[in-house]
Parts: sequence; structure tokens; C-alpha cells
Amino acid sequence: MVRWLAAFLLFVTGVSPCAGVPPPSPAGLSLPPLTASILDHIYSGRPELAIPEARQLQQQQPNHPLGYLLEAEALWWGIWCTSADYRYGMTMARHREKQAADQPYLNLATKASVLADAQLKQHETGEMQLYAAMADSLLARLHSLRWENRATARAGVRAREHYERALALDPTLADAYLGLGLYNYYVDTLSTIARILRFVMGIPGGSKEEGIRQLHLAMLYGQLTPAVARFYLAINLHNYDQRYEEALQLLRPLVEEYPQNPLFQLALGDLYAKLGRKPQALEAYRAAAASPNMTEPACQRKIQSLVQVSLTTLGGTDLPGH
Repeated sequence: MVRWLAAFLLFVTGVSPCAGVPPPSPAGLSLPPLTASILDHIYSGRPELAIPEARQLQQQQPNHPLGYLLEAEALWWGIWCTSADYRYGMTMARHREKQAADQPYLNLATKASVLADAQLKQHETGEMQLYAAMADSLLARLHSLRWENRATARAGVRAREHYERALALDPTLADAYLGLGLYNYYVDTLSTIARILRFVMGIPGGSKEEGIRQLHLAMLYGQLTPAVARFYLAINLHNYDQRYEEALQLLRPLVEEYPQNPLFQLALGDLYAKLGRKPQALEAYRAAAASPNMTEPACQRKIQSLVQVSLTTLGGTDLPGH
């Protein structure tokens, strides 16, 4: 379970930030105009559109880490898709064997890290600390998925330090709360043995409730991270806490915004199934199967397989043609 120490990501239910915590100022990041389109295509499940746009951003700003971070984020969802399995009534990426196909993702994360570090040496800003943190988070989450525990812990702790420094320099950077929130949440889910290992390795502790609070802040006030913060908070409440109704209320606005992302539809179907709402679960699973997005062939095949096993578990229902 040490691998969950730093499963960070880059990436409105009506939930408000916790009492006593003022909302971040709207100042935040100064993002290139193309950023919104890239994020929309990423979370719509259209990497074939997001990746060329991210590369265009890299050409416009070759020494800035953002374009590389966004391309890696687009690649990540293909990795998640092909690594996912259906167990315990839930589709989730739980493990991935080391593959040569992962190298472009790792190269992008490393490139972003190098660029951020170079700029920090010249002039430290909260924004660049945030990008350095995101780069380390990209590395940590793939190491985590491949169960490379030491590499996960190193990258995760490094990312946490960057996130905290980013907020110290600029409290308006609400996107930093995604990484801190996931860190705090996951560390608090560790088994007793993993907690001992954490202590021996000198890895800072965390609080699940604090993590949930921080994920809400990223979801409500972040500029890069609202969609992924919402997704992972819903997934975690489902997987670790069995808070199915709360997870459902978090996830539904994401599916409404990105209805053709089959991964979001699968997660929605799983929650409806856990809550005993079979018609809604069937609708979500079939929407995932019918989605034209996530066009990479291996991902498409995996989605069809995941939908079929989900439907079978729900009650022996098959997709048309099966």
C-alpha cells in the first residue's frame, strides 16, 4: 500500500469549503488561451485532439512546463483505461506492468520537471513551484500504478514539498490542493504495516478529512484541476469509504459536462449499481459502450470488456451483438 502514498494527478455539487477556510482569490494562474480547449478535450476523452493542441502550446512556449504537463495528462487517461479492471463492483486502474509504451509519458513529466526546476533557479514563483509539483505528481502516479514503491514515495514527498511551497508563495493557487488533498487522503488509508514503513522512511503523515477538504478546494477553485479533483474524490469515497450517495452527487455533474467520456460513465454506472439503481446503472454502462471517444484501439477494446463484465455482474445483461 505504500504505492498509494503519492497517487497525485494533474489533474458543483453545492458543497462549500470547510468553515474557517477563506476561498482562494480569483487571481491564480495566468494561463494561455489554448489551455481551456486542451482541458476540455482531455476530459471529454479526446486525446487525439488534446495532444496536438498541447504540442502547439509547447511550440509557442518551449521553455515553459505547462504544455508538457498537459500532453502527459492527455496520455494518462489512456494508461488508466488500458490498466483498468472491474473488481468489487468497481472499475479502477489498480496495477500496470512496466511497458515501453509508458516512456513518452515519463519523458514529458521529466521534461516538465527539468524546465520548472531551471526557472525556479532563476526566479522562484508560486506558479513554477506548482508546475514542479505537478511534474513530480505525474511521475509518482505512474510509479504508483506500477507498484514501484520507493520511486513513488520519493516523487510524492518531493511533490508535496513543492505544493506547500507554492501555496506559501501564492495562496491563490488552488490547484495545489489537488496534490495535497490526494496525499493526505491516501496516507490516511494506509495499513498498519504501511504506516510503520512510512514512519521508517520519514514520509510525512496525513489526514483523510483534511484531504477531502483540500480536494473540495481544488474542485471549486482550481483552474487546471476541477474535473480531475471531482473524479478522484468520487472514486476515493466509493473505494475507501463506501460513501456511495455522496460520491454519486460528486460524479454526476462531471458526467453531465463530459457525457461522452466512457471512463466517467463507467464510474457512474458502478455507483448506481452499488445503490441498487439498476436502470440508471444500465443506462450509464451502455453510454460508455456507445461512446465514440477514447479512440485508441486498445482502450476501446478494454472499455467494451469492462462494460460487458459490469453488465453481467448487474444481472446477466449483454451488450447488443454479444
